[in-house]
Amino acid sequence: MEPSRFFGCMNRINYFFKPALLTWSVILGMGYHSSSGQDHVQALVGAQLIPISSDPIQDGVLVVQGNKILSVGSAEEVDIPAEAQVRDVSGKVIMPGLVCTHSHIGEVSGGDRSVPIQPEVRALDSINIRETRVEKARAGGITTVNVMSGSGHLLSGQTIYLKLRDGNKIEDLLIHTKEGEIAGGIKMANGTNSLKDPPFPGTRAKSAALVRQQFIKAQEYGAKIRTAAENPDTDPPDRDLGLEALAEVLEGKRMVHHHTHRHDDIITVLRLKEEFGFRVVLHHVSEAWKVAEEIAQADVACSIIMLDSPGGKLEARDIDWRNGAELERVGVVTGFHTDDSITDSRWFLRSAGFAVRAGMSEAGALYGMTMAGAIMLDMEDRIGSLTAGKDADFIILSGPPLSVYTRVEETWVEGRKVFDLSDPEDQLWAHGGLGAGSPRTLSLCCYENLD
Repeated sequence: MEPSRFFGCMNRINYFFKPALLTWSVILGMGYHSSSGQDHVQALVGAQLIPISSDPIQDGVLVVQGNKILSVGSAEEVDIPAEAQVRDVSGKVIMPGLVCTHSHIGEVSGGDRSVPIQPEVRALDSINIRETRVEKARAGGITTVNVMSGSGHLLSGQTIYLKLRDGNKIEDLLIHTKEGEIAGGIKMANGTNSLKDPPFPGTRAKSAALVRQQFIKAQEYGAKIRTAAENPDTDPPDRDLGLEALAEVLEGKRMVHHHTHRHDDIITVLRLKEEFGFRVVLHHVSEAWKVAEEIAQADVACSIIMLDSPGGKLEARDIDWRNGAELERVGVVTGFHTDDSITDSRWFLRSAGFAVRAGMSEAGALYGMTMAGAIMLDMEDRIGSLTAGKDADFIILSGPPLSVYTRVEETWVEGRKVFDLSDPEDQLWAHGGLGAGSPRTLSLCCYENLD
């Protein structure tokens, strides 16, 4: 076998077994894991810090202890602990890890073709964390992601919020709420995507009617649950996983992440939100610029996508780069998403650059890449800014975040480096094209010309 083919094969083998090797390295004590009991202290000095929660800091100091940020500030303000491992990163820029509020990495799938509303379906049960786009998202500086199923249903299931840690199984990437529950929302959609033959709706009016009817059932289900809890003589209803999930939506425990494009579809979502009182984030909102005032009055956040080429669905024909600027102008919390693979996670920072070019402030765009997403995922107390006490999720950039020449050099999740551009193995994720690094090629790469 030629040397180049041999080492190419070995790289694929290394990728295939990497999660297992990482697990054993932790067990054998070959490296520290960012657990709450870890006291390892690191100090990064000399970089420009963009905390998001405050003005940029020149010649900054970021101190991380275990999986948390210990302190942030200028060299004059921060006392570096004597036991800290100090690293000079002068000339670099450090900002919080990016938050993608809408992604499909991990080969996620949701509801089937049986019915248009399937709240019982969980993205958790269909994610392959070894899929190459997970690694590529890390290469793009994304540290937290909302993974959801598609928009071909009125409701395609429960989304899942993930930290892009190194892991061997989906459970290693899960985020838990303060109550110990697995964090996630609900994916809904309207517009043309869900208009199909029966049992799916054929019109926008029928779409809204089906959603309204299902929420009424969830209201009744929740009322029966509460009555049974208050009255021991009353039997609770038979358990229904779908209505149970919708009851959580009505109780405010789950955020609705709603795909919508046209201005009239946006208003329909706001109408349903007002009627049933659920919390919602509007996703895509191609025509948000037409109804920005109404969105602001409803006090609803928007997660927008920045496309740099024409095409796609007809209902998105009026999408405009000024969405971010218009929403910022009226005070709407505005974040960004990749919709990966609609846009590549590795170029996520470019979305903020597009928005600024169209009139959004630089501070607002960077807030949208970080803190706004944290708010939409109910994680503002943990991620989204370089703040003492928050998770040590940050990225190291080669230069200003909105420059086309800037590269993500390192990505850190909870005090642990998960991407390093200087590592030849990680360069595959930053540079490789479609399918690069896929373990499935293992079956074809290593069994030719062995003599």
